[in-house]
Amino acid sequence: MNKQIPDETLNQLILSALKEDIGLEDITTNAIFQQHNIAVGYFLAKANGIVAGIDVVKKVFSLVDERINIEVLIPDGSKVKKGDIIANVNGPAISLLTAERVALNFIQRMSGIATLTNKYVEILKDTNTKILDTRKTVPGLRLIDKLAVKLGGGENHRSDLSELFLIKDNHIDIAGSLTEAVNRCLKYKETKYPKVKIEVETTSLDLVREAIKLPVDIIMLDNMTIPQMTEAVKIINGKCKTEASGGINLDTVRNIALTGVDYISIGALTHSISALDISLELKV
Repeated sequence: MNKQIPDETLNQLILSALKEDIGLEDITTNAIFQQHNIAVGYFLAKANGIVAGIDVVKKVFSLVDERINIEVLIPDGSKVKKGDIIANVNGPAISLLTAERVALNFIQRMSGIATLTNKYVEILKDTNTKILDTRKTVPGLRLIDKLAVKLGGGENHRSDLSELFLIKDNHIDIAGSLTEAVNRCLKYKETKYPKVKIEVETTSLDLVREAIKLPVDIIMLDNMTIPQMTEAVKIINGKCKTEASGGINLDTVRNIALTGVDYISIGALTHSISALDISLELKV
């Protein structure tokens, strides 16, 4: 997936979020202000991190009221320090206040994901190993979450089940063996998805030895120890790409990369993040 989300898809996501948040109307704001009241303000970073989601915020504002103006000072993918102003805004007070929470929800979550991703990327910057996300995303917000990973310097794994044959332990158990599961995927691939790659999950060196005899594109080393991964990379010997996965954190990621794996996938990038503290300061 590239760094852009199709406009129609993004509009649907935002409109759904606005409908959820606004309900019938913003009764507090509509009781206090009139349409002619103009507000000005700014997005303030209250912690260090990576900005992600400012372009989504622009879309939120435009869908609520095209009269809202936003001047971006720190663009998506950029580092931000506590106290920095990310963007200036002005427009009808009613519209800004009505859009405020949805806009902040997007930029805070996305910036949190980008910030965490960037921490991993920085640890591995002198290696050839790439950081990948997973499908452990908020239901309905996968494209948003994965865009944030890209803005943090990471790469996207498959976005949906049709993008990659990924044979995992349950597939293997039900099929009877890794070889049988791969052969069934090869047959399906030949007739329907000839360009789609095949990845297999392995949890032991015996499974790695079985997998390397098959025409697969990626071998996942799942929950293996450092010595096991080091040996697995030697066994594979560049015949296909390798991916490490399972319980990886900031303390362990570098040693895992030094085993020589091509990719490290980390579910925590999107399922266990803390939102970056960003506020919208407004005044009339």
